[in-house]
Amino acid sequence: MNEILGYLGLGLMLALAGIGSCYGTTIAGNAAEGALKKNASKSASYMILSALPATQGLYGFVAFLMSMGRDFTTEGPLMLGIGLGVGLVCLFSAIRQGQVCANGIMGIAQGHDVQTNTMIYAALPEFYAILALVAALMV
Repeated sequence: MNEILGYLGLGLMLALAGIGSCYGTTIAGNAAEGALKKNASKSASYMILSALPATQGLYGFVAFLMSMGRDFTTEGPLMLGIGLGVGLVCLFSAIRQGQVCANGIMGIAQGHDVQTNTMIYAALPEFYAILALVAALMV
């Protein structure tokens, strides 16, 4: 039973982080597509901001790789908790970061110089995904 819980934790860690990145990047990507119709000359800024939520999937993947060598026969419930924690934090962090980036993309399309500020605001939810990764590695 412990092994099942451990592998379930690993799966949730990877899957939830990846799902969050998929949602976050498409939220920002949809805004970028709309913004291109308004001001196509800023497409590089749109692309940079659209790519930011993809990092949470990478954090989930790193935590997954670093947890592969653990002994699930004794640490299964622990791995379930770690996996669920990292996965959920990365999921919500990526979605919210995508929303921040989408708002920044629309601001840029409207002629405002907000790329730097948007990147700073977008880094705030990402900080929690980084904390989740670090916590997973410390356990």
